Order: sequence, then structure tokens, then C-alpha cells
Amino acid sequence: MTDRPTPDQPHDLIGIGIGPFNLSLAALAHTIPGRPTTAFYEQRPAFHWHPGLLIDGATLQVPFLADLVTLADPSNPWSFLNYLRAQDRLYPFYFAERFHIQRAEYDAYCRWVSEQIPGLHFSHQVDAVRWNPGRALFEVDFTQLDADGEAEALGRAHTRHIALGVGTEPFVPEPLRPLAEAPDILVIHSADYLHHRERLLDAAHITVIGSGQSGAEIFLDLLRARPQGAEKLHWLARTQAFAPMEYSKLGLEHFTPDYSRYFHALPEAVRDTLVPSQWQLHKGIDTDTITAIHDELYRRTLHGGWPDATLTPGVHVRTAVRHSGTRIELHLEHTQQHTRTRLTTDAVVLATGYRERPLDTLLTGLSPHIRRDASERPHIDDTYRLGLDPAVTGHIYVQNAERHTHGVGAPDLGLAAWRSATILNDLTGATPYPLPQRTAFTTFGLTPHPAPKIPQQGPTLIPLARG
Repeated sequence: MTDRPTPDQPHDLIGIGIGPFNLSLAALAHTIPGRPTTAFYEQRPAFHWHPGLLIDGATLQVPFLADLVTLADPSNPWSFLNYLRAQDRLYPFYFAERFHIQRAEYDAYCRWVSEQIPGLHFSHQVDAVRWNPGRALFEVDFTQLDADGEAEALGRAHTRHIALGVGTEPFVPEPLRPLAEAPDILVIHSADYLHHRERLLDAAHITVIGSGQSGAEIFLDLLRARPQGAEKLHWLARTQAFAPMEYSKLGLEHFTPDYSRYFHALPEAVRDTLVPSQWQLHKGIDTDTITAIHDELYRRTLHGGWPDATLTPGVHVRTAVRHSGTRIELHLEHTQQHTRTRLTTDAVVLATGYRERPLDTLLTGLSPHIRRDASERPHIDDTYRLGLDPAVTGHIYVQNAERHTHGVGAPDLGLAAWRSATILNDLTGATPYPLPQRTAFTTFGLTPHPAPKIPQQGPTLIPLARG
């Protein structure tokens, strides 16, 4: 099934990328009466959410209510509970009493949605986006890929508006990039962990770098799989401790629409100081994983001796070189002691996080029209619209590339449905999804939160082509 208009009937919205955020947008758009015509393009052949990190037993760090639609529309047919009902698993889930579901289950749920909503085009790589002033439309050029990922056909679509959901990409620190790119050296990013797990387990010594949830889960998985007394594991981190994630009830209110609006209204310089200082809100380790790691280490001391596992925070990698063929030599510095040492290892797993994909490559043709801040980052308004020259009358909505303007909640699944609803309300000039006026007990700042914008009715409606 597709929602592809004829050339004379352009789309109302084209989404670029089909991760959870644009999938949420597609799901909520699909149930609007007389819905806007949409198409979403993704270069991968099917939906997969972090397949290299779907470790057995690993759970989401948000409740199951943070699905694609529920926090904007609990009655939506694409909710997680309706997925369970369709799979005849609603009662088993009820008795399991699980508020946090496994990542593999979330991946399966999203794939179920992606296989049923029309207008989702996988194996379609978007190559360029341009503004056509004569037609007052965006032109989107794409390449259709075959089963081997090779170019099969070229195409062009026109649309009034665009939603960018190109997501993030694995971050590899500069000192380790040459080794990560060498095919015979076992230096991998955590995003590919499961694809290389058997090779890693065959390595004599393994080093995990990174103090976040992914690093902790990978260290625990490797620890459980290694023989007692011969674990040969190192876990290194730049942070001063293997710290728990801030998961108190009031702390979680930083992931509410209220805080997003408050953060957006702050001066740019203030926002830039806040984001790095809030790392424990989203880069810490959940307490269950910390407990499981300590329990496993403790279990290995029951008959005397200590496990051959070294956990050292406060360390950064200065340089890294090849050693004795395929081994790796890490040159380390301790940030508090100001001491240096070397560590030789057979494999490195980089749990060093992700970075927002730059938008400029895709939007080269629009670069002169994009408004930027003092750090040359794009302006993004409170309805998630990219700041554009007034000559461009269409809107480009941004998903998960706005941490500098909206704060730590930008990549959080719990805000996905609310952000999608905000975008669709703005797109349609109506309120198909009424948004809550207040979402936190905390009042951020001494002035009230700006009220959500309510689109005006009547002649200001954005005209939508109906499919």
C-alpha cells in the first residue's frame, strides 16, 4: 500500500528516515480524519532499532507507555497494548507486570507498526532536498535500492513540508578511528556489539570503554560469559564514577513538555552550559544493571580470590596504536592523578555514544536559506520547525536533532508522541491532538511556562491535499 499522489498532487508531508520518531509521526498522521498525504523514505530494507544492542534481557529505560502514540492518543490503534492484543499476548503481559519492556520487544512492536502503515518506503535513499520557488514545493530526490543495496531506480517527489528523522550515528573517538576502520583489528562500536559477540568472546583480553548504559550492559554480558578467574576484562570510563542514572520522580520531569518549553525559552548561552551538566539524566547506568554487575563480581569471590576484571573511571584514551599484529595498545591518562600508563588488549568495545547526524549534507541545496545561531547550528523553533528564510514557505520539521534548542529530552522516547502531535497540529493548522497544558509538578523558572500554541481555525488553515 502507498500514499503516493500523482505529480500534480504533491504530498503534504515527506518524512526522511524511519526510526521510532518518524514512525510515531506516520502512525499519528495515519489516524487523522481526512489525513494529510504522507510518504516516508528509509534507506534500510526494513525497520530495525539498534539491532546490535538487543542483548537478552536488556530493557528500555522508559515505561511501555512511551510507545509511538499513547502519550498523545491512548486510543490509537498503533499503541503497544494494541500490538499485544493483535499478537494474542495481552493477558501474559498483564500477568508479567512489567512496566519496562525488553528492547527486543520494542523493536518487534515498531516493526509490526511499520509493516502495516501505508506510505512507508524502505530501501529508498534520499539524496537531496531542494526548494522549488515556482511551485512553492520541496523537491526530494531519492534512489531506490535493490536487495543488495545497489541503485535500482531514481525518483523525485514533491511535498509541502518535510520531517527530518535521520537519527544519530555512532561516535568513535578520534584516537581510535584508524583502528576501528582497520578490518583486522577488533575495535568495534557498541552499536555492532551482537554482530561481533562471538569474535569478542574468543579474544584473550577485552576492554570496554564508556560509562553509560550500553557500556554497562556489554560489560555485564561479557562478564557472565567469561570463565571464572580468567575473565580478563577491563572497563574504562572518562566520568569520575560508574554513576547511576538520575531516575527520581522529580528528576524525570526534565523529560516533560514543560521542561522542553522552558529550556527552549532560555538564552542560547545558558542552554549550552546546561546540556553537558545534565549528563547523569541520560548517560548514567540504571541501578538494576549496576546491582547485577556487582552481584556477578561478588559471586566470583565466594570461593576466594578476585575476578580478573578491572573497572577504572576517570580515565581517557590519549592515543591508540596497533601492537604485535592485531593487538591494541591504549595510552591512558588518569584525569585526577595526572598519571599515564599503557594497556595492551586484544579487543575494544567503544560504548562511546552517538552524535546527531549533520543536516547540512542532506540540505546542501537549502543551506543559504537556513538560519543559524552563534555556533552555526540551525535555529529550531518551539514547534520543531527549522528556521528558514521567509522565501521558503514550506516547513522542515526536525526530530532528534534539536538537543541544543530543546534539551536532554530530544532523543528520549517518552517525548516522541508529544513531539509528533505538536508537529501535526502545526502542519494541519488544527488540533487533531489536543496537548496537555501542564505535565510536571516542578515549575521551571520564576515565570509560568509558555502555554502551548493552539493553531487558529478558519482561513489560516494550511491547505492539505486529501488522498
